[in-house]
Amino acid sequence: MDTGTGRIESLLNHGLLGQLVRFGIVGVLSTAVYAAVYLPLVYRVLPTGYAFVAVLPAFVVAAAFGFVAHGRWSFRDHGERRGGAEQPLKFLVVQGFGMALNAGFTFVIADMAGGPEWLPLVPAMLVTPIATFALNRKWVFG
Repeated sequence: MDTGTGRIESLLNHGLLGQLVRFGIVGVLSTAVYAAVYLPLVYRVLPTGYAFVAVLPAFVVAAAFGFVAHGRWSFRDHGERRGGAEQPLKFLVVQGFGMALNAGFTFVIADMAGGPEWLPLVPAMLVTPIATFALNRKWVFG
């Protein structure tokens, strides 16, 4: 009876597990960068009810960090790195999708439902990374 060892070995051999771990580490760092931009804007700059406005600058800074870190480390042994604008543009599309998810979470949870401004960070850390990992692995860095 297979206890999962074969599946883990397969993941390690294909690099998926290593990519996922590295992606997670970069994701945590990207989330920290995102929060470092988002939270000061929400609490010190923007009026109440406009937390969704802080998503764009926070995501731009986090995405720039993420492109470099994911390209050079998370997916370092996967696919190929091409010159030109195609790969960065694909990355921006994926990040735009992630930003839209985060903006939606923020608008619904903080602005419409009146929840605390930090609460949208929970789905931003749990849902968005899973979706963007799959898209980055298959489409951007694949």
